[in-house]
Amino acid sequence: MKIEFAPRSVPLQRRLQTAAVAQWVCSFLGLAQCSTAVFIALFFTRFWLVGALYAVWWFIDLEKPSKGGRRIQVFRNCAVWRYMRDYFPITLVKTAELDPQQNYLVGFHPHGVLAAGAFINFCTEASGFSTLFPGITPHLMMLSLWFRFPFFRDYVMSGGLIPSDKESASYVLQKPEGGNLLAIIVGGAQEALDARPGSFTLLLKNRKGFVRLAIQNGTPLIPAFSFGENDVFDQVKNPQGSWLRRIQHCLQQIMGISLPLFHARGIFQYSFGVIPYRRPICTVVGKPIPVQKKHRPSEEEVDQLHEKYLKELSELFEKHKAKYNVPEDSHLEFI
Repeated sequence: MKIEFAPRSVPLQRRLQTAAVAQWVCSFLGLAQCSTAVFIALFFTRFWLVGALYAVWWFIDLEKPSKGGRRIQVFRNCAVWRYMRDYFPITLVKTAELDPQQNYLVGFHPHGVLAAGAFINFCTEASGFSTLFPGITPHLMMLSLWFRFPFFRDYVMSGGLIPSDKESASYVLQKPEGGNLLAIIVGGAQEALDARPGSFTLLLKNRKGFVRLAIQNGTPLIPAFSFGENDVFDQVKNPQGSWLRRIQHCLQQIMGISLPLFHARGIFQYSFGVIPYRRPICTVVGKPIPVQKKHRPSEEEVDQLHEKYLKELSELFEKHKAKYNVPEDSHLEFI
C-alpha cells in the first residue's frame, strides 16, 4: 500500500516560523544570562566535572573568537533559520560580483533593534549567501561582551560571529588567501535607540573607524542597506534630551549595550509582545569601493573615503527605495 504524506498546512507553517523567531529573540535576550547561570550551577551538582572540563576548555580556547571564530556549517544550514527567514520574510540582494581572491569590508545599515537581517543573511545560509557570493566566507561583528558568557560564546561563533574589536577585524581582513567578507553594523548599539518604523536616521556622520580599518588593510568597502530592518518593532518614544534617552545613554556607557524599550506582537496574539511584526526585510549589498592600502592614513584621506562611502550608500538607498515601498520624499539622514 502506497502512503502519501499531505503537505504542511499554512497555519502549521506559520506556527513553525513564529516559533523559530521566538527562539531567536529569546536566545539573544536571555540565553547569555541563562548559560552563565547553568555554568555556575553545574559546580553545585554531581555534574561539576562537566563545568570544570568546560572551564579548562574555555581557558584554552580563549583567543578563538579573535582568530576568526569557529563556524559550524550544520548550524548555519539549520532548518530553523529558513523558518525564521520566511516569517518576515528576509531576502538578500546582490548588485555586484565579488572576487573570491579578495577580502571585503561591508558596512551594514541600519542596526534595527535586534539586527535580524544581518543575522540571517551573514550568519546563516537561509537567504543563500554562498549561492549568491560563491567562494566568499562571511563574518559578522558583535559586541565583545557577548563572548564572555560560557556556552553562549560557542553558540554565536557557530554562525560566524566575531568580537567587534580591531584585532578580530584585522585577523579576517589580513588573510592572504582572500575570500572573506567582514560585515560591521556601523551604527552599533547606540543606533538601535533610533530604530522605529519609517526611520532612516543612521549614526554614521562621525563613525570613521571602519573606514580607517579598510585603508590600513587595503580592503574594498561595500555599503549595504537593509530595507525594513527598522519596521519590525515599535519603540517607546525616547527623543534626544528626554529623561528616558539620558537613562539609556548612561546604561550604555556603563554596560556597553543599549536597552531600547521595544515591543511588537506576542506568540499567540497580535496586540503586544516582543515577537517582531511580520514585515519584509530586504538587505541590498552594493558594489565595492576600491581602497588604496596605507598603513598610517591621514585624517584627510580617511575623511575623503568616508565622504565617498556616504555618497555610495545614499545612491544605493535612492536607487532601490521605490522597490520596497519607501516614500519618494524619504532620504537617509546621517547624524
